[in-house]
Amino acid sequence: MDPADPNEASDPRAARRARRRRQRPAAERFDTTVPSPCIAVCTLDEATGHCQGCFRSIDEIREWPIMTAAQKTETLARIAERKAAGNR
Repeated sequence: MDPADPNEASDPRAARRARRRRQRPAAERFDTTVPSPCIAVCTLDEATGHCQGCFRSIDEIREWPIMTAAQKTETLARIAERKAAGNR
């Protein structure tokens, strides 16, 4: 327990959760079950704001590492729609 952290001092459960989070390897902190659509063609189309390689917006690219599996799946569905509509 970190006595300097007021949250840990007042809530033992929060302290345990924080300790477990710190002990987990980085690979376990983020979802890695859904593969990234990145194909290393990283150029944004100025007209659409989407990457010409993976069809993601800059926000989707930035948020990908911290998205849940469900959010990534939703993003992949939007990408499929963009591809089908011809929206790069």
